[in-house]
Amino acid sequence: MSNVLEIRNLTKKFGDFIAVDNMSLAVREGEIFGFLGANGAGKSTTINMISSLLRSTKGEIDLLGKNIAKNAKFAKSNIGVVPQDLAIYEDMTAYENVSFFAGLYGLRGEQLKERTVEALEFVGLGDKHKAYPKNFSGGMKRRLNIACAIAHRPKLIIMDEPTVGIDPQSRNYILNSVRKLNDMGCTIIYTSHYMEEVEEICTRIAIVDHGKIIAEGTKEQLKAIITDTKDIWIGIKSEDEIKVESLKQIPGVATVRIEDQMVMINSKAEVNNLNQIIQQLIRDRAEIRSVEEQAPNLETVFLTLTGRNLRD
Repeated sequence: MSNVLEIRNLTKKFGDFIAVDNMSLAVREGEIFGFLGANGAGKSTTINMISSLLRSTKGEIDLLGKNIAKNAKFAKSNIGVVPQDLAIYEDMTAYENVSFFAGLYGLRGEQLKERTVEALEFVGLGDKHKAYPKNFSGGMKRRLNIACAIAHRPKLIIMDEPTVGIDPQSRNYILNSVRKLNDMGCTIIYTSHYMEEVEEICTRIAIVDHGKIIAEGTKEQLKAIITDTKDIWIGIKSEDEIKVESLKQIPGVATVRIEDQMVMINSKAEVNNLNQIIQQLIRDRAEIRSVEEQAPNLETVFLTLTGRNLRD
């Protein structure tokens, strides 16, 4: 699988302050790549350099094998940016907004018209092409923002907090749109302060802190950094018939403890053994009242690695 984006030793200084510190990463073709960092971590500065809104102090950025500083027109036509702050004009119709931004990406004539209509249809605003954004809900404005970024069919789409401040229904619509874009061949860099979104849609994730990438990998790989075990808690009616030694023989089980009508099992995270554990308890004639499997989530990983919450 080839890399759509490669960053090598990227650095950005503002006076004596180092916002991005010798960062290197690669985003593979077809990925939804989660890029996570708390406020001030260097995430937005990096995105601005990728999208050519900011010059780097040093380092290289390649898009589809070409250096973006030396191939500005090529980079411009192959990157779409959905910014955190809405980039739409309230006094222009939805159609005029998309057409304007698509024109900035180089589309002209009939192609411009076709792609504008196509983008509005994709985000569910095809029937609103003559309407003005000032009358739109927050979710509709976010969807229009996306349409403005995708009309030129970029190979790489950067989505910076695309669901901030909208209702759950609009959020689900946008997340489904992200999946559809990915299915259509777009590679996506996705940032969000909603960790559940990242867990749901991202194939690989990088965590940035103080201008450096401190961890990178799949969700499972990141969780394994802080622990390779999981806890299984099973509520039971009576402890009398439980055979602790039988439970310990199940593959992956490390420890078994029974207390206050609760069987507490610590197991290797990579071993899927919950069914075997329940079957053993049924053989022991235990009456099961509740089952809870506890493994670290991305929020826990982020807090452990950075010492702060994503929203800080």
